[in-house]
Amino acid sequence: MDNIFSRNELFWGAEIQHILFQKHVAVFGLGGVGGFCAEALARAGIGKLTIVDFDVVSKSNINRQLVALNSTVGQKKTELFANRLIDINPEIKLNIFDDFYTGSDEILTNDIDFTADAIDTLRSKISLLENCVKKKIPVISSMGAGNRTDPTKLYICDISEIENKNAPFVSNCIYQLKKLGIENGITVVASREKPFCREKISEKEELKTHSGETIEFTKITPASTPFVASCAGIFMAAFIVEKLIEKEKKC
Repeated sequence: MDNIFSRNELFWGAEIQHILFQKHVAVFGLGGVGGFCAEALARAGIGKLTIVDFDVVSKSNINRQLVALNSTVGQKKTELFANRLIDINPEIKLNIFDDFYTGSDEILTNDIDFTADAIDTLRSKISLLENCVKKKIPVISSMGAGNRTDPTKLYICDISEIENKNAPFVSNCIYQLKKLGIENGITVVASREKPFCREKISEKEELKTHSGETIEFTKITPASTPFVASCAGIFMAAFIVEKLIEKEKKC
Protein backbone atom coordinates (compact mmCIF):
# COMPACT_ATOMS: atom_id res chain seq x y z
CA MET A 1 0.00 0.00 0.00
CA ASP A 2 2.88 2.37 -0.64
CA ASN A 3 1.36 3.66 -3.92
CA ILE A 4 0.31 7.32 -3.46
CA PHE A 5 -3.00 6.52 -5.16
CA SER A 6 -3.65 3.27 -3.29
CA ARG A 7 -6.66 4.68 -1.42
CA ASN A 8 -8.17 5.78 -4.74
CA GLU A 9 -7.65 2.29 -6.10
CA LEU A 10 -9.49 0.77 -3.16
CA PHE A 11 -12.54 2.61 -4.48
CA TRP A 12 -12.30 2.51 -8.28
CA GLY A 13 -9.51 0.00 -8.91
CA ALA A 14 -6.03 0.04 -10.41
CA GLU A 15 -7.28 -0.10 -14.00
CA ILE A 16 -9.30 3.10 -13.63
CA GLN A 17 -6.38 4.73 -11.84
CA HIS A 18 -4.18 3.92 -14.84
CA ILE A 19 -6.81 5.37 -17.19
CA LEU A 20 -7.00 8.61 -15.20
CA PHE A 21 -3.24 8.96 -15.54
CA GLN A 22 -3.72 9.11 -19.32
CA LYS A 23 -6.21 12.00 -19.08
CA HIS A 24 -5.58 15.69 -19.72
CA VAL A 25 -7.61 18.33 -17.87
CA ALA A 26 -7.28 22.09 -18.22
CA VAL A 27 -7.96 24.38 -15.25
CA PHE A 28 -8.50 28.04 -16.04
CA GLY A 29 -8.09 30.24 -12.98
CA LEU A 30 -6.14 29.20 -9.88
CA GLY A 31 -7.98 31.19 -7.22
CA GLY A 32 -10.28 29.91 -4.50
CA VAL A 33 -12.24 27.66 -6.88
CA GLY A 34 -9.68 26.63 -9.49
CA GLY A 35 -6.88 26.02 -7.02
CA PHE A 36 -8.85 23.45 -5.07
CA CYS A 37 -10.04 21.90 -8.32
CA ALA A 38 -6.51 21.53 -9.71
CA GLU A 39 -5.19 20.00 -6.50
CA ALA A 40 -8.07 17.53 -6.20
CA LEU A 41 -7.50 16.45 -9.81
CA ALA A 42 -3.82 15.88 -9.10
CA ARG A 43 -4.63 13.87 -5.97
CA ALA A 44 -7.16 11.85 -7.99
CA GLY A 45 -4.30 10.88 -10.31
CA ILE A 46 -5.03 12.86 -13.45
CA GLY A 47 -1.78 12.54 -15.38
CA LYS A 48 -1.69 15.82 -17.29
CA LEU A 49 -2.91 19.25 -16.27
CA THR A 50 -2.91 22.54 -18.12
CA ILE A 51 -3.05 25.37 -15.59
CA VAL A 52 -3.80 28.96 -16.57
CA ASP A 53 -3.62 32.11 -14.45
CA PHE A 54 -2.05 35.55 -14.88
CA ASP A 55 -2.15 36.67 -11.26
CA VAL A 56 0.12 36.79 -8.23
CA VAL A 57 -0.82 36.06 -4.63
CA SER A 58 -2.18 39.03 -2.70
CA LYS A 59 -2.90 39.46 1.00
CA SER A 60 -6.63 39.30 0.31
CA ASN A 61 -6.21 35.78 -1.12
CA ILE A 62 -5.00 34.30 2.15
CA ASN A 63 -8.46 33.66 3.60
CA ARG A 64 -9.40 31.08 0.94
CA GLN A 65 -6.68 30.10 -1.58
CA LEU A 66 -4.43 27.05 -1.23
CA VAL A 67 -1.12 28.65 -2.18
CA ALA A 68 -1.85 32.00 -0.54
CA LEU A 69 0.33 32.47 2.54
CA ASN A 70 2.08 35.47 4.00
CA SER A 71 5.30 33.93 2.69
CA THR A 72 3.97 33.69 -0.90
CA VAL A 73 2.48 37.17 -1.33
CA GLY A 74 3.65 38.62 -4.66
CA GLN A 75 4.58 35.25 -6.16
CA LYS A 76 2.99 33.86 -9.33
CA LYS A 77 0.15 31.44 -8.73
CA THR A 78 1.13 29.27 -11.69
CA GLU A 79 4.65 28.76 -10.31
CA LEU A 80 3.40 28.03 -6.81
CA PHE A 81 0.90 25.50 -8.10
CA ALA A 82 3.41 23.87 -10.43
CA ASN A 83 5.71 23.20 -7.47
CA ARG A 84 2.81 22.01 -5.33
CA LEU A 85 1.33 19.66 -7.94
CA ILE A 86 4.69 18.10 -8.72
CA ASP A 87 5.25 17.60 -4.99
CA ILE A 88 1.93 15.72 -4.89
CA ASN A 89 2.72 13.61 -7.96
CA PRO A 90 6.26 13.83 -9.36
CA GLU A 91 5.11 12.08 -12.55
CA ILE A 92 2.40 14.59 -13.43
CA LYS A 93 2.80 16.46 -16.73
CA LEU A 94 2.08 20.18 -16.63
CA ASN A 95 1.38 22.79 -19.27
CA ILE A 96 1.74 26.16 -17.57
CA PHE A 97 0.35 29.41 -18.93
CA ASP A 98 1.11 32.45 -16.81
CA ASP A 99 -1.11 34.73 -18.86
CA PHE A 100 -4.54 36.31 -19.15
CA TYR A 101 -6.84 34.12 -21.25
CA THR A 102 -8.06 35.95 -24.35
CA GLY A 103 -9.40 33.00 -26.34
CA SER A 104 -6.05 31.67 -27.55
CA ASP A 105 -6.23 28.29 -29.32
CA GLU A 106 -2.66 27.73 -28.19
CA ILE A 107 -4.02 26.85 -24.75
CA LEU A 108 -7.26 25.01 -25.50
CA THR A 109 -5.77 22.15 -27.48
CA ASN A 110 -7.71 19.25 -28.96
CA ASP A 111 -6.12 16.64 -26.67
CA ILE A 112 -7.83 18.13 -23.59
CA ASP A 113 -10.36 15.66 -22.19
CA PHE A 114 -12.13 18.12 -19.90
CA THR A 115 -11.97 21.80 -18.92
CA ALA A 116 -12.61 23.41 -15.55
CA ASP A 117 -13.59 27.07 -15.84
CA ALA A 118 -12.84 29.05 -12.69
CA ILE A 119 -12.33 32.40 -14.43
CA ASP A 120 -13.86 35.39 -12.67
CA THR A 121 -13.66 38.01 -15.44
CA LEU A 122 -16.67 37.99 -17.74
CA ARG A 123 -15.03 38.48 -21.14
CA SER A 124 -12.45 35.73 -20.63
CA LYS A 125 -15.02 33.37 -19.17
CA ILE A 126 -17.36 33.75 -22.13
CA SER A 127 -14.48 33.30 -24.60
CA LEU A 128 -13.44 30.08 -22.90
CA LEU A 129 -16.94 28.64 -22.74
CA GLU A 130 -17.60 29.56 -26.37
CA ASN A 131 -14.37 27.88 -27.48
CA CYS A 132 -15.12 24.76 -25.46
CA VAL A 133 -18.52 24.47 -27.14
CA LYS A 134 -17.00 25.04 -30.60
CA LYS A 135 -14.27 22.46 -30.01
CA LYS A 136 -16.69 20.04 -28.31
CA ILE A 137 -14.50 19.87 -25.21
CA PRO A 138 -16.55 19.01 -22.10
CA VAL A 139 -16.48 21.84 -19.58
CA ILE A 140 -17.75 22.59 -16.10
CA SER A 141 -17.98 26.24 -15.06
CA SER A 142 -18.10 27.93 -11.67
CA MET A 143 -21.14 30.20 -11.39
CA GLY A 144 -21.63 31.74 -7.99
CA ALA A 145 -18.94 31.07 -5.37
CA GLY A 146 -18.44 34.72 -4.43
CA ASN A 147 -20.67 36.67 -2.03
CA ARG A 148 -21.78 33.44 -0.34
CA THR A 149 -20.97 31.53 2.82
CA ASP A 150 -23.00 28.28 2.77
CA PRO A 151 -21.38 25.45 0.77
CA THR A 152 -24.40 23.19 1.32
CA LYS A 153 -26.33 25.39 -1.14
CA LEU A 154 -24.05 24.43 -4.04
CA TYR A 155 -25.37 22.15 -6.79
CA ILE A 156 -24.40 20.95 -10.27
CA CYS A 157 -26.69 21.33 -13.28
CA ASP A 158 -26.85 22.35 -16.93
CA ILE A 159 -26.59 26.10 -17.42
CA SER A 160 -30.21 26.13 -18.66
CA GLU A 161 -31.34 24.77 -15.28
CA ILE A 162 -29.73 27.35 -12.97
CA GLU A 163 -32.29 28.24 -10.31
CA ASN A 164 -31.07 31.71 -9.36
CA LYS A 165 -30.59 33.40 -12.72
CA ASN A 166 -30.96 36.91 -11.24
CA ALA A 167 -27.56 36.94 -9.53
CA PRO A 168 -25.65 39.64 -11.47
CA PHE A 169 -22.61 37.63 -12.57
CA VAL A 170 -24.71 34.60 -13.47
CA SER A 171 -27.27 36.64 -15.40
CA ASN A 172 -24.49 38.44 -17.31
CA CYS A 173 -22.91 35.11 -18.28
CA ILE A 174 -26.24 33.68 -19.42
CA TYR A 175 -27.01 36.83 -21.43
CA GLN A 176 -23.63 36.91 -23.18
CA LEU A 177 -23.74 33.21 -24.02
CA LYS A 178 -27.30 33.51 -25.30
CA LYS A 179 -26.11 36.21 -27.74
CA LEU A 180 -23.69 33.58 -29.07
CA GLY A 181 -26.49 31.05 -29.45
CA ILE A 182 -25.44 29.02 -26.41
CA GLU A 183 -28.30 28.32 -24.03
CA ASN A 184 -27.50 24.81 -22.82
CA GLY A 185 -24.87 22.09 -22.95
CA ILE A 186 -22.54 23.66 -20.37
CA THR A 187 -22.36 22.09 -16.91
CA VAL A 188 -22.10 24.54 -14.02
CA VAL A 189 -21.60 24.59 -10.28
CA ALA A 190 -24.15 27.10 -8.99
CA SER A 191 -25.57 28.13 -5.63
CA ARG A 192 -29.08 28.46 -4.22
CA GLU A 193 -27.80 30.96 -1.66
CA LYS A 194 -28.74 34.59 -2.28
CA PRO A 195 -25.52 36.56 -2.87
CA PHE A 196 -24.61 39.22 -0.31
CA CYS A 197 -21.83 41.79 -0.02
CA ARG A 198 -21.61 44.69 2.44
CA GLU A 199 -19.87 46.96 -0.05
CA LYS A 200 -19.58 47.03 -3.84
CA ILE A 201 -15.96 47.47 -4.88
CA SER A 202 -14.88 47.78 -8.50
CA GLU A 203 -11.90 49.28 -10.27
CA LYS A 204 -10.49 49.54 -13.77
CA GLU A 205 -7.48 47.35 -14.46
CA GLU A 206 -5.08 47.20 -17.36
CA LEU A 207 -2.54 44.52 -18.17
CA LYS A 208 -0.43 43.31 -21.04
CA THR A 209 -0.56 39.72 -22.23
CA HIS A 210 2.58 37.85 -23.26
CA SER A 211 1.68 38.57 -26.88
CA GLY A 212 1.78 42.30 -26.15
CA GLU A 213 -1.98 42.83 -26.25
CA THR A 214 -3.29 45.41 -23.77
CA ILE A 215 -6.37 44.24 -21.86
CA GLU A 216 -8.63 46.64 -20.00
CA PHE A 217 -11.38 45.34 -17.75
CA THR A 218 -13.40 46.25 -14.70
CA LYS A 219 -12.44 44.15 -11.72
CA ILE A 220 -15.29 43.59 -9.28
CA THR A 221 -14.19 42.45 -5.82
CA PRO A 222 -16.78 40.09 -4.29
CA ALA A 223 -17.06 39.02 -0.70
CA SER A 224 -15.38 35.62 -0.36
CA THR A 225 -15.33 33.21 2.58
CA PRO A 226 -13.09 30.17 3.10
CA PHE A 227 -15.98 27.78 2.56
CA VAL A 228 -17.85 28.09 -0.73
CA ALA A 229 -15.06 28.59 -3.29
CA SER A 230 -13.08 25.60 -2.00
CA CYS A 231 -16.14 23.33 -2.07
CA ALA A 232 -17.09 24.52 -5.55
CA GLY A 233 -13.61 23.54 -6.74
CA ILE A 234 -13.92 20.10 -5.15
CA PHE A 235 -17.37 19.68 -6.75
CA MET A 236 -15.87 20.46 -10.15
CA ALA A 237 -12.99 18.03 -9.75
CA ALA A 238 -15.29 15.24 -8.54
CA PHE A 239 -17.65 15.79 -11.48
CA ILE A 240 -14.77 15.72 -13.98
CA VAL A 241 -13.32 12.49 -12.61
CA GLU A 242 -16.76 10.89 -12.47
CA LYS A 243 -17.46 11.75 -16.11
CA LEU A 244 -14.04 10.57 -17.28
CA ILE A 245 -14.61 7.24 -15.55
CA GLU A 246 -18.15 6.93 -16.95
CA LYS A 247 -16.86 7.56 -20.47
CA GLU A 248 -14.27 4.81 -20.15
CA LYS A 249 -16.80 2.32 -18.83
CA LYS A 250 -19.02 2.97 -21.86
CA CYS A 251 -16.15 2.29 -24.30
